Amino acid sequence: MTYATQQDLIDRFGEKELLELTDRANTGSINATVVSRALTDADAEINGYLAARYTLPLASVPEVIVRLASDIARFYLYDERATEQVSKRYDNAVKLLRSIASGAVTIGVDSQNAQPATEGGAQTQANDRVFTVGRPTAGTAGTLDDYLG
Repeated sequence: MTYATQQDLIDRFGEKELLELTDRANTGSINATVVSRALTDADAEINGYLAARYTLPLASVPEVIVRLASDIARFYLYDERATEQVSKRYDNAVKLLRSIASGAVTIGVDSQNAQPATEGGAQTQANDRVFTVGRPTAGTAGTLDDYLG
């Protein structure tokens, strides 16, 4: 399973663009094999960065990874014809992947690939008092009266 799909590319960049980039035999149809190759290459690049911090494969794909995979696959589809905008989006994707790999940016799952807890918060547990001042103690607790002046 790839991080992004052909439909993700169509939704983001349009069917016309994808057709122009993949229809090498002039059939009038998007070449799914060409798209699949670009998506697989994008996944391999992304995994190279994610493996530094996360257990792969990811159990669920965060939307940011879908976007990065789409931008990288698009760059691969353009190949040597990449426009400035396509190249810039690819460069930004790689920059973000480096930040994810270094831990400066998170993708919403922990390093073991589990979704972070969204409920709860800090929890405390109170134990019995160990020392008291000015009153007798019961059990194993002591008193500080002898130490206070």
